[in-house]
Amino acid sequence: MDRLFLETKIMAEDDGAVSGIAWKFGSGDRIGDWIEPGAFKAAQVPLPMLFGHDQNDPIGTWDTAEEKADGLHLTGKLLTEEVARAREVRALVRSGAVRGISIGFITRKAAARPGGGRTIKSLELLEASLVTLPMHPGARVTSAKSAVRALSLAASLQRATAQLAKR
Repeated sequence: MDRLFLETKIMAEDDGAVSGIAWKFGSGDRIGDWIEPGAFKAAQVPLPMLFGHDQNDPIGTWDTAEEKADGLHLTGKLLTEEVARAREVRALVRSGAVRGISIGFITRKAAARPGGGRTIKSLELLEASLVTLPMHPGARVTSAKSAVRALSLAASLQRATAQLAKR
């Protein structure tokens, strides 16, 4: 199984909801591999969400895998109610200590790139892991905000609206 580490934006909500971009098109990873648009079209969900590619450390599931113009976007859920390790990983994501997503896959069709690396045209996506240092600099968790922060923001907006209404 191939593993590519990408630095990503990941966010983990209070309920364990996680989303991020697992692969950004238009740039290679740290070893020179490029994945072309269309390579993820056969991705099937749910996908295992692992921590650090450890098959003995599942922490949740990825429920959507959507290939968009800029890359592969994943949305899933850390099993924070059921798995203690998932609660730990959620805390690490929120703190910024874990901010990457890395994909594990089997290459189906690829060509060598001049100077090293591969251009991957087809693959079988097996899992996506939350990691500290992803291989691709564009792969990151994008949603891990706290519901408490969201409620605080909503309250601030309501106060500001009330102040503006008085004018």
